[in-house]
Amino acid sequence: MSDWLDKLGGNELMEAVNLGTRGMQEALDLLEYCNVPSGTELSERRRANGHDRPFDIRMWCLGNEMDGDWQIGHKSAQEYADLANRTAVAMRMIDPGLDLVVCGSSSHTMPTFGLWERTVLERCFENVNFLSCHAYYAPKDGDMGSFLASGVDMDSFITDVAAIIAASRARLGSDHQVFISFDEWNVWYQDERASKSPEGIGNWPLGAPLLEDVYSVADAVVVGDLLITLLRHADVVHAASLAQLVNVIAPIMTEPGGPAWRQTIFYPFALTARYARGARVLKSVQSGDTYETSRYGQVPMTDSVAVRGADGSLSIFAVNRSLERAVDFSIVLPEQDRHRKVAVSTLHEDDPSARNTLEHQEQVVMHARQDFKMEENVINLQLPPISWTLIHLA
Repeated sequence: MSDWLDKLGGNELMEAVNLGTRGMQEALDLLEYCNVPSGTELSERRRANGHDRPFDIRMWCLGNEMDGDWQIGHKSAQEYADLANRTAVAMRMIDPGLDLVVCGSSSHTMPTFGLWERTVLERCFENVNFLSCHAYYAPKDGDMGSFLASGVDMDSFITDVAAIIAASRARLGSDHQVFISFDEWNVWYQDERASKSPEGIGNWPLGAPLLEDVYSVADAVVVGDLLITLLRHADVVHAASLAQLVNVIAPIMTEPGGPAWRQTIFYPFALTARYARGARVLKSVQSGDTYETSRYGQVPMTDSVAVRGADGSLSIFAVNRSLERAVDFSIVLPEQDRHRKVAVSTLHEDDPSARNTLEHQEQVVMHARQDFKMEENVINLQLPPISWTLIHLA
């Protein structure tokens, strides 16, 4: 683990301190061990453990989901806000340049949503940089139409939290900026997996296969849609991450002593990371048909976002949420992009429940396409039902 930290570097990591069963002193101990170069008890312990250079982790979360009564050490908003603020002040005494994340609501549906954010920000605003959001999605009662529109809920969640931050900043008369860290999000079949966790004293199996969801095409389309939503709100969402990367509700699966393979959700995550990294999100005007859902009412059938890469390239990510209907999709290009080479690939299978498994590791992949049309300044193509598409102009 420490070797991996050395290779990755502190700028790519978020570390969480325990403000549930522990508190400020343990947070300071962990920060000292990780970031102080030398000369203190814990920094010298790190060096003795074989890591002369500090890990230099820049982003720290002050606890995790502290609004949730499932957390050991769960606190009220006021109790948490006071502890988080004291811890933030103390951590900055050791390392003033940290990015600190204060816990927001664990989901959009928490009974304390809104009031929790307001209470925490009232106490911590000047001493933190981010407020966290978490959201996981899965079909409920077989309602695939609503599941495929999960991005609508995430969009509303972000809009609500951004409004609370803005209101808190105005009420406090602050010049300081606090942004959103959407540091847990994904598709997660929680209800189906809950009963499979180990129970009982002493029942601690080594490397138990817990929460190993095997993702379908439909799941990958939802993940792609959530990525589109996060990008569209890049003005307020300045950090976003998957909390798990291998096996546990993750884009990569492995077997002990065996191979590793890509889950369906790997493709939209990896391609968005590749083409949107360091990019500017462009403001675009969208129009199209809608469809009715039981959870969110009328929702857009398609969603998309465009980004300008650091190299001048243009990438458009688009999703078709329809269960049955292919959609004609047109892009009116800016003048500077009208003579670029166009590459299109789509994640879609006739069976939206198709998955990649140990036995069939490439049953679901991205499909390169040549069936689009370029007419002057317009790209025309069809988006198949339940699909995620990347259009890249190099």
